[in-house]
Amino acid sequence: MSHAETIAYQLKVKPTQVTATIQLLDEGNTVPFIARYRKEMTGTLDDEQVRIVADEIVRLRGIDERRATILASITEQGKLTEELQAAINAADSMTALEDLYAPYKPKRRTRAMIAREKGLEGLAEHILKQTKTKRKIEDIVREAYLNDKVTTVEEALQGARDIVAETVSDNARVRQITREKALKFAKLESSKVENSVDEKRVYESYYEFSNIVSRLQPHQILALNRGEQEGVLKIRVEVNERDWRDAVSAEFEEDIISPFSDELTMAIEDSANRLLLPAIERDVRRELSEKADGHAINVFATNLRALLSLPPLANQTVIGLDPGYRTGTKVAVVDPTGKLLDTGTIYPHEPKNDWKGAIDTLQDMINRHRVTLITIGNGTASRETEKLAAELTRNAPSVKYLIVNEAGASVYSASPLARAEFPDLDVSIRGAVSIARRAQDPLAELVKIDPKSIGVGLYQHDVDQTALSHSLDGVVESVVNNVGVDVNTASPALLTHVAGIGPKLAASIVGYRNENGAFKSRSELKKVSGLGPKAFEQSAGFMRIRNGTNPLDASAIHPESYTVALAVLERAALKPASPLNERKAALEKLQPEKLAVELGCGLPTLKDILEQLVRPGRDPREEAQAPILRSDVVKMEDLAPGMGLKGTVRNVVDFGAFVDIGVKQDGLLHKSQIPFGTLLKVGDIIDVEIQKIEKERGRIGLGWPVKK
Repeated sequence: MSHAETIAYQLKVKPTQVTATIQLLDEGNTVPFIARYRKEMTGTLDDEQVRIVADEIVRLRGIDERRATILASITEQGKLTEELQAAINAADSMTALEDLYAPYKPKRRTRAMIAREKGLEGLAEHILKQTKTKRKIEDIVREAYLNDKVTTVEEALQGARDIVAETVSDNARVRQITREKALKFAKLESSKVENSVDEKRVYESYYEFSNIVSRLQPHQILALNRGEQEGVLKIRVEVNERDWRDAVSAEFEEDIISPFSDELTMAIEDSANRLLLPAIERDVRRELSEKADGHAINVFATNLRALLSLPPLANQTVIGLDPGYRTGTKVAVVDPTGKLLDTGTIYPHEPKNDWKGAIDTLQDMINRHRVTLITIGNGTASRETEKLAAELTRNAPSVKYLIVNEAGASVYSASPLARAEFPDLDVSIRGAVSIARRAQDPLAELVKIDPKSIGVGLYQHDVDQTALSHSLDGVVESVVNNVGVDVNTASPALLTHVAGIGPKLAASIVGYRNENGAFKSRSELKKVSGLGPKAFEQSAGFMRIRNGTNPLDASAIHPESYTVALAVLERAALKPASPLNERKAALEKLQPEKLAVELGCGLPTLKDILEQLVRPGRDPREEAQAPILRSDVVKMEDLAPGMGLKGTVRNVVDFGAFVDIGVKQDGLLHKSQIPFGTLLKVGDIIDVEIQKIEKERGRIGLGWPVKK
């Protein structure tokens, strides 16, 4: 099966679609560009499918490279047979390849290697082949295998058994079958390391834990791994004896008639305990960790996509508050475009407790800058600061407040990007600016931060960091290009994620803009140093120019399709500058299938053009639910079982969703409470019902309201 066929089977699409996608990727096209502007070639594969093709072809080609290396190594050793070569060529995973390579892989000096150097391989062959003879083993050994290096019969037999043990352990079929059985039926057990410290009893559930490997949940695997790394837990994998014995017996059958039968029995026992089972345990642990990592990365990526896709709150002048105690709460005011207007520090909390001074300072800023929204970072002292905002908004009905996720604000404030943006601003104040801007445009602000620093995942610091970064970078790229970027207002951080651009070109675009003023057309982008034909082709459709010389530049229609777009407008008796309210009725009269043939344009592309002509530059985030703006604070004491509230989903994990209901602690909506088929995502506004309140532990249990 070819790589294209393998990937097509996985995606349940046609191999021709995958073949075309691979060719486009090999030609240097980006995932967003292929998904959006090459639909006819890919058969309308979406962004996620194209990204899977891109990742899978890299993985499969990596296997091919390893296959070639293994074949070259075994050939160099003079041990490559036709049968072995066929098996290596048929191997479809790294694990299968490594199993086949194990007997030939250069190793550090092993007991078997030392035994071979002593000339004991022939004796090992007798044991493996279960040679039948009426002679005594001792006589055979004394006659052929004793020398200056091997002086006793027992030493010779021990060396031969070492060779046999390694041969059994390195057998690809034995490894494969034992591993498959272990992944289904082996038991993982954990216990608390004696005298280990677990003050908060985080891992108490795993002090005496046992479960079948195949039944372990990803969050359990991640918790067990972390407990082991912190020295609290000891973990072992118990493989059923029957499973490994059956695998070995199928390849190395004992013959009770042979005098070497007992030697094979001892060698197999030694192989299992010293080599095979420890190797299988490592394989099982690795596979479990990879599975759990993949799941955790997927959870993080899904949550990040939802967070980046939250709708912007347009036309808001915002006060951003970065709460704190001793060092005070940092304040920043930004206008509706994100421009910094004012800064300050207030001390409403301990030790100064200057509540009145804080109220007066904020009220003055609200009056002077006509503030309409207060945003509060959800870290230390956030709920105490919320009381401050609630008091202010009671006296100012036009002002609301919003708790925002401040994860990564401190990372951004100390970054080179923040220093370049606000060179004269204190680091702590930069964090308040970020908190203010997050409500105005979450995407534009959050792209300035390493995605790993945005805490919407599960055990994100424990998983494979390279795989995590790759996945999250793909999410950011996908969302940015799906939304589109206003090239005349976008920051270098945002432009960096546009298909075909990257950090260097992003800096060049901003530099050109600063020197020459706003771009008037997409074609003007070609004047930017370093932005050649390929980069323009990949990026142009995702960059918007509003109020420029060509109205089409404000849409997601690619410049390569402008001729078709103009022809469509002409058929509908419209012009590029025709008012939007005139377009819909006129364009709906056209017949896309017939028009596509007449214009020599693919139907998927034509449908995209028609959609953009009706709603040019549509921001898909506008269809999402707007965040809840609050005007008063809710205390834990105000809650009671059965009470109904609206809440915002802050994080979605394996066991449910954490929901902000306006009190200090997010409530947990356990997965058992979520109706079957309901998929929640970060930012969703949902109705919940208070089920359980544990004030001493700061826990709130939520349920799905029953319709009455």
